[in-house]
Amino acid sequence: MTPSLLNITPELTASVAAKTVAAQALLAEIAGDWSSATFANSLGAEDMVLTDLIARFNASSPANPIEIFSLDTGRLPLETYDLMAAVDQHYGLKLKVYFPQSEGVEKYVRAHGINAFYESIELRKGCCYMRKVEPLQRALAGKKAWITGLRAQQATTRSGLPTREYDAGNKLEKFNPLADWSEKEVWTYIKQNGVPYNALHDKFYPSIGCAPCTRAISLGEDVRSGRWWWESPELKECGLHVKE
Repeated sequence: MTPSLLNITPELTASVAAKTVAAQALLAEIAGDWSSATFANSLGAEDMVLTDLIARFNASSPANPIEIFSLDTGRLPLETYDLMAAVDQHYGLKLKVYFPQSEGVEKYVRAHGINAFYESIELRKGCCYMRKVEPLQRALAGKKAWITGLRAQQATTRSGLPTREYDAGNKLEKFNPLADWSEKEVWTYIKQNGVPYNALHDKFYPSIGCAPCTRAISLGEDVRSGRWWWESPELKECGLHVKE
């Protein structure tokens, strides 16, 4: 959906208020029971809700803060970098940013080409691995738990998403505080709390990744249809959230 078209009803306000309380309680539990937890902020709408919630939590509990990090793949849209700067300005928060290993990127591009990810699923997943998965593994090293902005309604690959699960691939607990939130609830929170967000959301980009792999969607399309649009829906994951 386009944020400007959101109609905030009393029912939406009430459901967001209730789910916000639940998310706040879960964050407090994570900070208390899983110290050294970290939040992977992809700077999407959902992650900006969690950024706001965690920033508020950290301000009230400075002795046991939750870390926030982001992955810079090297091919993000300009608007995403603008949002990184806005997060710093709005929250006084400099994100801990992880980059791909330059040797891996150079090897991939020399062997396959700069836009080889369009050519096959294997090459696309290889690009995602070097630009996202490997940096994520470094970001999660030594952590007891990580937090994501995943929602069950985002994609067929995420249906039935639990609030808490064990990440066997990274060998730590994984929490999805917004698992049961709707897209309208996400945007209600953003609008009601003045949370900064990616300007591309106002241009029919509900899900935003790397610039070459993201397009605007048309009315009626699934929110993830603009990601890797040349692939089948059941294959649309970059590897960050694939279960073993």
